[in-house]
Amino acid sequence: MTAPSPDTSASASTSASAWPYPRWIAHRGAGKLAPENTLAAFRLGAHHGFRMFECDAKLSSDGVPFLLHDSTLDRTTSGRGTAGERPWSELSQLDAGGWHSREWAGEPLPTLENAARFCLANGYLLNIEIKPTPGTEEETGRAVASLAARLWHQAAVPPLLTSFKVAALTGARDAAPLLPRGLLLDSLPDGWLDTARQLGCAAVVCNHALWTAEHVAAVQAAGLRALSYTVNDEWAAQRLIDLGTDGIITDRVDRFSPAMD
Repeated sequence: MTAPSPDTSASASTSASAWPYPRWIAHRGAGKLAPENTLAAFRLGAHHGFRMFECDAKLSSDGVPFLLHDSTLDRTTSGRGTAGERPWSELSQLDAGGWHSREWAGEPLPTLENAARFCLANGYLLNIEIKPTPGTEEETGRAVASLAARLWHQAAVPPLLTSFKVAALTGARDAAPLLPRGLLLDSLPDGWLDTARQLGCAAVVCNHALWTAEHVAAVQAAGLRALSYTVNDEWAAQRLIDLGTDGIITDRVDRFSPAMD
């Protein structure tokens, strides 16, 4: 990975001509091998050689950005109900590992700051998906981007902020305009590339099945990068490599080697 020039920091934009991220990105830390969105998952993904992780960030009721994918706590923690309606003092006490297996019982939910400091201390990179509780899209985008800009302000490579929610990306852009952003898509509605450009995105991150040679060429011609989620089969990964895409998010940290970059 080539580091940006000395004048580049987390507060500088990431251009398509100086893309600092590796091709392979570990989904939620270590895919399905460890409890998702925990530091335990990041450590396991790193053990498999990954140096960039994807995670999901939302806000507690008192405004603390923390890692969780679902709107509710039920699937991946010992808690119940809407996560964004709970204060961090309550969320911090939950077991976010026992649902996965006994080995991980007691693993806590991390704050985004916890995850950031782990990555910064170890030289890892982060793709933060802004995953707002419904109704808090712009607020969450602003809070996540503001925190990221502060934590990474002296880092050589900033985090990549992504979201399916235009309002969340708008909030992120307004709060920290020079942090790189990516528009997540699970379909290609009319004007999808124009939306990404209007948001000032550095990347489009699609369901991998949506990419065609024409779409990849259009994105790259616009000066953006083409990334894919969630790629767990060798045939799908090879198709994306052959298409010339720029990043692959995978659960299969045990199957794909980042040394393939």
